[in-house]
Amino acid sequence: SGKNKIFVGGDAQQYKIFDPSSDFILMWNRIFLFSSFLALFIDPLYFYVPKIVYGDTYSCVGTDTHLTIIITFFRSIADLLYVVHIIMKFRTAFVKTSSTLRVFGRGDLVTDPKEIAWKYLRSDFAIDVVAALPLPQIIVWYVIPAIKYSGAEHNNNILVLIVLAQYLPRLYLIFPLTYEIVKATGVVAKTAWEGAVYNLLLYLIASHVLGALWYLLSVDRQTACWKMNCRNESDCNIRYLDCDTPNQTWASTTDLFSRCNASNDSITFDYGMFQPALSNQAPAQGFLRKFFYSLWWGLQNLSCYGQTLSVSTYIGETLYCIFLAVLGLVLFAHLIGNVQTYLQSITVRVEEWRLKQRDTEEWMRHRQLPDELRERVRRFIQYKWLATRGVNEESILQVLPADLRRDIKRHLCLDLVRRVPFFSQMDDQLLDAICVRLVSSLCTKGTYIVREGDPVAEMLFIIRGKLESSTTNGGRTGFFNSTTLKAGDFCGEELLGWALVPKPTASLPSSTRTVKALIEVEAFSLQAEDLKFVASQFRRLHSKKLQHTFRYYSHHWRTWGACFIQAAWRRYRRRKMAKDLSMRESFNSVRSEDSDGEDDPPPKKRLQAIKELPTLKKPDEPDFSVEPYE
Repeated sequence: SGKNKIFVGGDAQQYKIFDPSSDFILMWNRIFLFSSFLALFIDPLYFYVPKIVYGDTYSCVGTDTHLTIIITFFRSIADLLYVVHIIMKFRTAFVKTSSTLRVFGRGDLVTDPKEIAWKYLRSDFAIDVVAALPLPQIIVWYVIPAIKYSGAEHNNNILVLIVLAQYLPRLYLIFPLTYEIVKATGVVAKTAWEGAVYNLLLYLIASHVLGALWYLLSVDRQTACWKMNCRNESDCNIRYLDCDTPNQTWASTTDLFSRCNASNDSITFDYGMFQPALSNQAPAQGFLRKFFYSLWWGLQNLSCYGQTLSVSTYIGETLYCIFLAVLGLVLFAHLIGNVQTYLQSITVRVEEWRLKQRDTEEWMRHRQLPDELRERVRRFIQYKWLATRGVNEESILQVLPADLRRDIKRHLCLDLVRRVPFFSQMDDQLLDAICVRLVSSLCTKGTYIVREGDPVAEMLFIIRGKLESSTTNGGRTGFFNSTTLKAGDFCGEELLGWALVPKPTASLPSSTRTVKALIEVEAFSLQAEDLKFVASQFRRLHSKKLQHTFRYYSHHWRTWGACFIQAAWRRYRRRKMAKDLSMRESFNSVRSEDSDGEDDPPPKKRLQAIKELPTLKKPDEPDFSVEPYE
């Protein structure tokens, strides 16, 4: 079997059977779902085919031939797609849920063409065939012209009955198609905006159907008025004809038209809810005008459940208004409710952040925190929102498979970890182990990452921002060393030395430096236990070069080295000065003590002028060549 197809059969014949969970079937279902929506939009356009030509001495009820040709063309394309969908179903395997063979909670995949065809014929084949039949084309082009002595009202009723009868199975096919897409991908719409548009589109299609049906019924009410007010048989000879053809119009007297003029308030005929369409002579307008006018009527009354309608006692009109009110209530509660849900999901993170910010303010007010601490808390919450938008990155990664989680962490952290020269000597396996254990960390301006003398609990790798790393060598007077850490640097190297010793103590090492954020900082942190695990694997490399690398890039070792060099230089100066003084004393022994006291200070006092540097403890040097249990 291939990715999308399963070939069944011998050399004589091969049947191409598609896997229902393949990408090809999913793509086809989405295409057919889109075409089904277009078909639902095209079918009600047949209701705009009847038209009325108003004249001074005669009026005509006929068909719009040009509109009929255009609608028939697009409707035929939609019917062809329904036929292709039927063929696709005959070639799509199905899962036999009643089978005793279970694979990952599913049934056996049936690929036999005969079983597939038999199951399809017993289930949805009849509905698909009815939905694919070109019934409106047959009615408009063959049935209605063949009925010579049928009135316009009767022809319109046939058209409405056929279109709506086929509209129901076409509407029904959307639901199992949507279910297949949801079963394969989990959702129909991938984003919140797509979900809102999807439900809004269903609501607009419902308004379109109601508006088109209202337009067609208004034509029937116009002809009904003419029939009721006609005086002789010739006046009542209303035919469903082409108004563009000469000598095939319905003629009448001016008096009859005045008694059926919908814009005249003195007439006795009650047009009811069709009064706006007939008073504006919508049946005589162009297609776009009457389409958008009817769409607006349907959308308006569907949204307000028909409360603005003025209904006559005509039974068909009353039933239509009842159906419109019930349908409007159901669709508005379901579809517009779904649109609201999708749109609210876009701002749900913002609302969660606002609630958390309000709870934090109430807590700080209850605990009576000083203004300085309150401002620091607000600044941290604001920066965390700007950096993460309320998304918990760790919770997302935890639900992913280990292999995928490792690849994501490698993409995010590998280049950053490789900037650490000590880690650049590691192989990819150990680098992956470090990347997987890195956790995102945020710091605002003025935050102390660690203070001198406090236990070091984590090692920090800076992504962006600046940190100040300073030390006073345990608070000794006159000693201060400071450096700036930026993107690509790291701090907490004391933890690395502690983790790399053969038998690290249970207590964490004390920090030799104070690290403070100069601006907002985003970094990855590596906890002590995670670093100990990585170090236990890394000790097996037995590389002496790594000791030199660790010394060179460690700020602790750099400080100790600088102090060691300064102390050695001062000792050298003391020895040189002592030697010079000794030589001078040998050549000037005859000089009096008074003159020595006036010119030069005593040798001991001059040597004391070069002060000793405070002793700086040498950092612990990890031994990479010793195993943990040696």
